[in-house]
Amino acid sequence: MKAALFVPDTGNLEKISGLRSRLLASGVSLYELHGREDLEEDTDFIIAVGGDGTFLSAAAISSDREIPVVGVNFGRLGFLSENRWETVCDALLDGNYTIEKGNVLTALCGGTRFHAFNDIYITRGSGPMMGVDVTIDDVTLPTYWADGLLVATSAGSTAYSLSVGGPIVMPGSDVLIISPISPHNLNVRPLVVPSSSSISLRCRSRADEVILSADNSSMTIPGDSRIDISLARFSLKRVRPSGSNFIGALVGKLHWGEDSRN
Repeated sequence: MKAALFVPDTGNLEKISGLRSRLLASGVSLYELHGREDLEEDTDFIIAVGGDGTFLSAAAISSDREIPVVGVNFGRLGFLSENRWETVCDALLDGNYTIEKGNVLTALCGGTRFHAFNDIYITRGSGPMMGVDVTIDDVTLPTYWADGLLVATSAGSTAYSLSVGGPIVMPGSDVLIISPISPHNLNVRPLVVPSSSSISLRCRSRADEVILSADNSSMTIPGDSRIDISLARFSLKRVRPSGSNFIGALVGKLHWGEDSRN
């Protein structure tokens, strides 16, 4: 077995050392991964050590190579990187895991293409309120007047989409979520659409620039930009150790169902 160890944050040295030592002692061929140029052809897994941001960075490195990524949680929350390092070691060495394929979004804006596993969104930044015209498979929706608009995968439903009022979606659900960010009218709601949809966003802003973000990377774009979003032709392979439970993660990490009266 050959694995790439992706550790952008060198904190938690004791735990990282334990993970590295355990894998090496079990005969795993292990090397350090810093960027896409370091990725070796015969790599079986990428082990992303940190929080969900680290997992997303590792996913971007893997990109269309479709090398399975497993997250080790040294962060504060962690839905993508939910596993303790001991659990990851046991699962990889004993084969007690499944590989879950996740949808990847692709966006085209001004000749530049972006990919995202969680979400793609536009925001006004410090500029005035913006409008966003949304077209889904050639059907145009009423204009969203808001601070921005977000398109998320089912995996991204527990990320930014959740904080702007989007629904929680079970992993593996073949849908996309369209959610306004701080809408300026009360009669708009998040919309769930089939993942096969072609989505076009047209910005309406009095500002010269707005912000386009794809997972944990951002850039400024002209205030009248068009962004075309659809599914990429490749998927992201995520390693889930046996016993991993999405509902359990919601209860444990988001305290779902807790009631101060009980």
